[in-house]
Amino acid sequence: MIVQMHGVEKRYGTTRALVGADLAVPDGAIMGIIGPNGAGKTTSMLIMSTLLARDAGMVSVAGYDPATQASSVRRILGYMPDFFGVYEGLDANEYLDFFASIQGVRPEARPAVVRSLLDLVGLSHKSTADVNTLSRGMKQRLSLARALVHDPQLLVLDEPASGLDPRARFELRELIAELARMGKTVVISSHILSELEDISTHLAVVDHGKVMAQGSLGEIRSALTNQVRITVRTRDELLDAAEAILRSDAGVSEFRSERGTVRFVFDGDDEASSRLLRRLIDGDVPVFEWRVETAGLEELFLKITDGVA
Repeated sequence: MIVQMHGVEKRYGTTRALVGADLAVPDGAIMGIIGPNGAGKTTSMLIMSTLLARDAGMVSVAGYDPATQASSVRRILGYMPDFFGVYEGLDANEYLDFFASIQGVRPEARPAVVRSLLDLVGLSHKSTADVNTLSRGMKQRLSLARALVHDPQLLVLDEPASGLDPRARFELRELIAELARMGKTVVISSHILSELEDISTHLAVVDHGKVMAQGSLGEIRSALTNQVRITVRTRDELLDAAEAILRSDAGVSEFRSERGTVRFVFDGDDEASSRLLRRLIDGDVPVFEWRVETAGLEELFLKITDGVA
């Protein structure tokens, strides 16, 4: 695990931002941290990024403690905040060159680093444009390039899609996926659940300062429920026969049917689902479509956080 947090506590005055938080980020993962505003997502990221001291607990980033070995952590970590800081009068080239110099990139190597990063984030055509004139989506991509100037092993991205239009969000997701293919580990937070469902390999659900669940989406889903939503399409005139067969199974609930299509919730594993399909076929009900949909991220989030106070 490249990041490990155990029993982490953080207070802001009388407010408990983190309450015994545990988090484990596997090497090479895209770890999505989801939760409502104020859940503790940003606090967790600031602590692992050496930018905020914890009050209690253990944190390790690639074997280093961010509180006592900050310089070692910063050599292998790139942090992108949820806001974009600019410097008046700098163009994109100068902006990245400045941050490369801060990160210790040799002067003779910096032009090539800047060119390669602008190319990576699709901003080569804006290399001499004043940073203040860039669109919000371009600024977000430039901010990501800034976090990459020292070629870090781990990227920590706080709400990177905030305020972006759909096209800019898509471009950012594609860029993050490309970074993962390059071998980077990415920790990314958002309160937009669909954004993380599309890109993350692993998830952590945070609410009221606690990590309520974590793991791959499949692991979280299987730990919570076996329920799936199934859509069946057959002939209109055989809808009643299909409904009778399906309703006879104890695992079927929330039944709806119209114009040759039956939709229901099924509580069972893949083998139970296949047996149910076989019963329809054996009952002389032709099945034109059998679509199984597992619980989405929003549904899982509601299950995990239900009753949390």
